[in-house]
Amino acid sequence: MTVLRDPPASTPALNEAGDPLATAPSGAAGLPPSAALRRAGPADPEAGEPFEELARSATTILGVELAFVAVLDQPLAPNGNGGVIHARISHRVVSRNFAQYSFGRRIVSLGQELIIDDAGLAADPGVRRLAARGNLSAWAGCPVRDAAGRVVGALCVADRLPRRWSAHDVDVLRALAAVASGEFALHAALDVSRRHATQRAELAQTLQESLLPPWLPQIPGLQLAACYIAGGTGAEVLGDFYDVFPSLPGSWGIVVGDVCGKGAGAAKSTAMARYTLRAEAHRQSRPSEVLAALNRALLDWPSADPRFLTAIYATVAPSTTGASVQVAAAGHPLALIHRADGRIHAFGRTGTPLGLFPDPELSDSRTRLHPGDSLIMFTDGVTEAHRLGDYELFGEQRLREVIATTKGKAAADVARCIAKAALAFGGEPPADDTAILVLKPAH
Repeated sequence: MTVLRDPPASTPALNEAGDPLATAPSGAAGLPPSAALRRAGPADPEAGEPFEELARSATTILGVELAFVAVLDQPLAPNGNGGVIHARISHRVVSRNFAQYSFGRRIVSLGQELIIDDAGLAADPGVRRLAARGNLSAWAGCPVRDAAGRVVGALCVADRLPRRWSAHDVDVLRALAAVASGEFALHAALDVSRRHATQRAELAQTLQESLLPPWLPQIPGLQLAACYIAGGTGAEVLGDFYDVFPSLPGSWGIVVGDVCGKGAGAAKSTAMARYTLRAEAHRQSRPSEVLAALNRALLDWPSADPRFLTAIYATVAPSTTGASVQVAAAGHPLALIHRADGRIHAFGRTGTPLGLFPDPELSDSRTRLHPGDSLIMFTDGVTEAHRLGDYELFGEQRLREVIATTKGKAAADVARCIAKAALAFGGEPPADDTAILVLKPAH
């Protein structure tokens, strides 16, 4: 699979959580048959363990009394009746099934986030009953969705005392809910793949694409393009990823990363990394601090299958005369800068991979891109491309030679040239994933 992405004509804004008690859009219409949900959801012992890990992670990171992932065992009727909630729970107090059932169903029915600081003061009598029956006052939950975007469950947390949920708390909850959604889609897809072996590669491709941004944003003053080539047989989800998202006002976060390993563990770590970075980008200006926050999240996330990753993260602030770029690398190949005068040089300093040590060595480097310059970020699938049985690598020198031929080309053409050269050298299918991201000042 080769994916080349340029910015679309327009980029939709992310939805902000409103008052879920004032509006109640249906999130349960068109749910899959109950049998499929029963197999793919937490009622399946193999599927339950990751949800339990997510619940334990929520209690650890947010310091809450109760956390659980609730998944529908059968669809809701149009009137909101029906549906059986199965919950995988991590808690520090005695479980209250009624409260879990009610809150999980409410989020599924609403199809959106539900944040309650003090249920005892809520105007809605159903919420007050929830507080009384559950002996828990503060509740927060985010929908869990299947691969088609339909709400099939919820990730919920609660505290005994009233609590003001901060923006950081909600960001963490959203990130964990996104991982739960990916886990649900992954297990549903793997269940289908066991029964339909001929569809395995197609399912893996769909899952892989779900871990990549569906499009690149339009950034005034910048050209931006990305190219992704899936490696291996196509039957496994691998760990290379990239992302571009708004950061602090006037700047953007850009990341290219590589999670160790493949399969479900790599997919979960990739999803967590993307959403953690997006959340941290709104609080930190220095790339090293953003990567350090991801390192803490990886170390704090209880998992029977821990993964480490390498990444290079850049904060880019475009202007009318070019762009200011600050970058930090965590055990990842350094970015290359191709200057308008033809010079090519590495940018930044190699640091420590994330998810291994509590204090990784990370440092920031700053430069400025002028019109005609290019910044190229990539994974080692480019430089380590090689033919089966031949250990000669494509290498950085060949990469530089290819980049030298792209002087004056648009960002999308630079990405295509690099991908084409690496594929020609290593043959198809490549042994490893390849991700390439190129940005250029547009002026």
